[in-house]
Amino acid sequence: MTTLILGLALFLGVHSLSIVNEPLRDRLHASMGEAAFKGLYSLASLAGLLLIIWGYGAARLDPSVLYVPPTWLRHLSLLLLIPVFPLLFAAYFPGRIKTKIGHPMLVAVKLWALAHLLANGMLHDVLLFGSFLAWAVADRISMKRRTQRPIATLPATKANDVIAVVGGLAAYVIMVLWVHQWAFGVAPF
Repeated sequence: MTTLILGLALFLGVHSLSIVNEPLRDRLHASMGEAAFKGLYSLASLAGLLLIIWGYGAARLDPSVLYVPPTWLRHLSLLLLIPVFPLLFAAYFPGRIKTKIGHPMLVAVKLWALAHLLANGMLHDVLLFGSFLAWAVADRISMKRRTQRPIATLPATKANDVIAVVGGLAAYVIMVLWVHQWAFGVAPF
């Protein structure tokens, strides 16, 4: 469990730099330069992600039950997950979806985390998904008070909404029917 917690602290900590101290983030970026800052940021994020994966896998071997969700919550979670991939795609294929929602990736993370909290009641699940949900909520709130940095995306078009929805729904089907079982050892159905 310690490895999972360390991974979450590193990964979400790096991603929270703008939330807790945007001036420090900007000073680091200016002093290191774009490439060095992004490189260090990416390495720290990757290290945190690897620790999360390793720690979560190890924690699954010795689970602690916090609650047992009823079966109907699994069905509800599958419904909540349907827009997750289209929202992720919309973050990089901007169109009306991104314009309307503002921050589709954060909405996707919140839905993903909430859906998994509804369907899983083990301590390691609550730590993982609860941490990501809390981070996404805090990040969205903090965005209201800070200047947004531009993110490289494609030009906004109406076709991007079609790409986001069709591509996102295809990714959802592939994840649910094949990848989730293969990658995580859990069949959603």
